[in-house]
Amino acid sequence: MDSEQPTRGLRARLRDAFRSTGLAVYGAGLGFLAVLTIPFAIVVAVLWFLRIGRPLVLPSLRWLQWLSGAERTRLRRIGHRIDDPPRVAGEPEQQVTDPATRRELGWGLIHGTVGLFLGLLALQLLLVGVHDLAYPLWWKHVGTGEQELLNGLVPARSADAALWGLVTGTIALVLWFVGAPRLLDWQSRSGLALLGPAPGADLSQRVVELTATRAAALDAHAVELRRIERALHDGAQNRVVGVAGLIGAARREGERDPGRAEEILARAQDTTEEALAELRAVVRSILPPVLENRGLAGALTALAADCAVPCTVTIDVPVRCPASVETTAYFVVAESLTNVARHSHASRAEVEVRLDAGSLHVRVADDGRGGADPAAGSGLAGIIRRVEALDGEARLSSPPGGPTELEVELPCGS
Repeated sequence: MDSEQPTRGLRARLRDAFRSTGLAVYGAGLGFLAVLTIPFAIVVAVLWFLRIGRPLVLPSLRWLQWLSGAERTRLRRIGHRIDDPPRVAGEPEQQVTDPATRRELGWGLIHGTVGLFLGLLALQLLLVGVHDLAYPLWWKHVGTGEQELLNGLVPARSADAALWGLVTGTIALVLWFVGAPRLLDWQSRSGLALLGPAPGADLSQRVVELTATRAAALDAHAVELRRIERALHDGAQNRVVGVAGLIGAARREGERDPGRAEEILARAQDTTEEALAELRAVVRSILPPVLENRGLAGALTALAADCAVPCTVTIDVPVRCPASVETTAYFVVAESLTNVARHSHASRAEVEVRLDAGSLHVRVADDGRGGADPAAGSGLAGIIRRVEALDGEARLSSPPGGPTELEVELPCGS
């Protein structure tokens, strides 16, 4: 399985490039709408100043808020955490002077120019790469006006010139493969800077969310302590008590029946080894040594290898994440694969882990019968609690008949 990691990493990066291009093009669409919005907003502002455009103010604000909300949704899909800004309620005049409105107008101006350009650039690199790379195959079959490379910048009307398409196409595809995620990141910066709450804004809703996640963290910690206590009390502790009893019995039989004493001591030794094995299992459940020794990739690969259902693993995490994040990701995958083996009746499973935009994204999918429910006691509720304890998000899709897909996002900020 280790020999397949480079290929899987390449496939993951290729999927990331396509995903980044799609999100950047969607952002370019929002940028085009923003371009149309700015001159209309200027006209509404002039009419409002002349006191004849008041009926247009509220519809214009609703449109601007919808457009900004669509960008926030896109940013969340990329992997960023962005909160809705607090709004000023009241008359149109008060809403126009709302700091959130001014920041949204600023975003529209930047995204309608720079964001639109960056989204179209990501798409153009892909289209130019595919066009130029295939150009030597069909250049003879198009009109003279279409015999061009680099999106019409370079004419190529001979066989020798057509072969340059192999060079320009390869360069364009390499630039797209490497640059699409970076272009998406640049395109997102204006939204991250301007569409969230302004510095010093009322963050009471965020405080409520953090209070809830803190309570979830304490609950998850209490549940984990109870689990460890039960494992020690019902397992290792009982076996150690049994060892003490066996040793006492062996001492009493030592003089009367040495053979019987030897048999009891052998049982005591077996019980001691079982107690040690259970103690190791408890320790591994707290912080798996394989996670510390081999990192997240090695630990998850080992989990997939031990899964009863054939499982493929794709990991694109070039750096170590915080220990709490790696431990939670390990727990999510371990519990999910246990559910797959016990409940899903699946024939295959897939684990995908990638680090993107400062968050660790974990996806576990199977082709089983579906119908997974966190309230059914399958361990999903525990997964959600542990994820929320790190201020993360968990999304479950499991319609009856399958497939089942669990997506988890864990912020890696310090």
